[in-house]
Amino acid sequence: MEMYYSSMPLKENKIFSIETHRHANVFVIRGIEDCIATINITPGKMFCGELLLRSFFNDKMYELRVWNPFRSKLAAAILNGIDSIGIIPGNKVLYLGASTGTTISHISDIVGSKGCIYGVEYSNSCAYQLFHLSTQRTNIIPIIDDARYPLRYKMLVPMVDVAIIDVSQKDQIEILAINTLFFLKTGGNIMVTLKSDSIDSISPEILFAKHVDKLRKFGFSLFEQITLEPYERGHMLIRGKLSDPVFLFNQLTRFTKLIN
Repeated sequence: MEMYYSSMPLKENKIFSIETHRHANVFVIRGIEDCIATINITPGKMFCGELLLRSFFNDKMYELRVWNPFRSKLAAAILNGIDSIGIIPGNKVLYLGASTGTTISHISDIVGSKGCIYGVEYSNSCAYQLFHLSTQRTNIIPIIDDARYPLRYKMLVPMVDVAIIDVSQKDQIEILAINTLFFLKTGGNIMVTLKSDSIDSISPEILFAKHVDKLRKFGFSLFEQITLEPYERGHMLIRGKLSDPVFLFNQLTRFTKLIN
C-alpha cells in the first residue's frame, strides 16, 4: 500500500452538501456520490490518497477526509447501518491489528486532540507506515509487538474506553480477552471483525456463531452483529462491551493460560 503525505488542491463546496451523522465527528457528504468523512485534524495533509473536501458548515470552515469503506472495516460498518461505534471525542482506544493505520487515522479525527489511539501491529512492513502516521498525528501511539503478549507493552497503554481487534487469527477472541483484561475499563466497548475464509474452512455461518458463543462465554455483552458486505467480502463486525472483568479473568484462567 502506497502512503502519501502531501498538500493537495482541495475540492471546494460547489457540488456537495454536508450533514452530521449520528456517530460523533462523522459526517455525510451528499453529492454526485454520497460518502462519509471525518474532520481532518492535520489540514492539507492526506494519508492514503483519500479525497480532501473543504466547506463551510455551521458558519465555520472545515476540511474533511473522505472515509473509504473498501479500505476500512469500520467505515463499511457505518455505511451498513451500525447503531453505534462507541467512540466519542476524548476517548482512549486500543486497536489490535492496526495495519498501516488507515482506520485509526479516521479514529484519530474522531477522538481529537484530547483522545488517543494505541495501535498494536506486528508486521514490520505495516509498522513502518504506522510510525510515519504517528509523526503527523500526535494522538496515535504505535506499538510494534505481538498482541498475544500484552505484558510487553503494559507500561505504554493506560485503561482505555474502547478495544478493537482486526487480526484474522484463530485465537483472536482470546487475544481480545487478554488485552481487555489488562486495558479495558469495566463497561468499555469492544468491536471484533471476523473474516470467514482466513480463520477456518467451515461455513461462515457456523464460524461466526462459534465466535459469538466464545465471546459470550468470556462474559462479553454483545449488542450488534453486522455484515460488512459488499465492501468486505466474507466479513462481519461484532459490537459489545466488557461487563464483568472478574468473570473474564476466571474464564481466561479456565480456558487458556495467561500469557506472560
